[in-house]
Amino acid sequence: MSGEDLVVIGEVVRPHGVHGAVRVTLQTDRPERFEALRECVLWDPASDARTPGHIRGVRRQGDDAVLLSLAEYDSPEAARALVGRLIALPRAQALPAPPGHAYPWQLAGCRVELEDGRVIGELRGVEPSPAQDLWIVRGPEREHLIPAVPEIIWEVDLEARRIVIRPPEGLLDI
Repeated sequence: MSGEDLVVIGEVVRPHGVHGAVRVTLQTDRPERFEALRECVLWDPASDARTPGHIRGVRRQGDDAVLLSLAEYDSPEAARALVGRLIALPRAQALPAPPGHAYPWQLAGCRVELEDGRVIGELRGVEPSPAQDLWIVRGPEREHLIPAVPEIIWEVDLEARRIVIRPPEGLLDI
């Protein structure tokens, strides 16, 4: 588990009740993912501490949270120690992205180029924004923020690690 790439599906935000359950804010658009889950990784990204968690029970709480009971934590005090931990899975257990979509971690490192083959740079990350995600592309001389919209993102080939964009005039000059 140490050093293995993880996919985050939630974050522990507070203890819940007297039996050690925790409230987890979802960081997945597939909340049903938790229903069949029996094991997870409790990850502290600041220290990269990774602890296995064995899930005893899951209960949905609204559209954006679940209550999680873990076998190793059976008191409010023990649960309080988990606040801020991320609920993660090994990347190999990630559900496939819906057709026509990709996870940000799948895009990271892809070469970004124009239709004529000129390379703009490498996709370094995704920055969420209210209107649409912005792709952070690091070029040889500068960084570009590319809106992730169909009018600009022309082709994504994950196997070839290549993204073709069709930016409007002036976007790459900003």
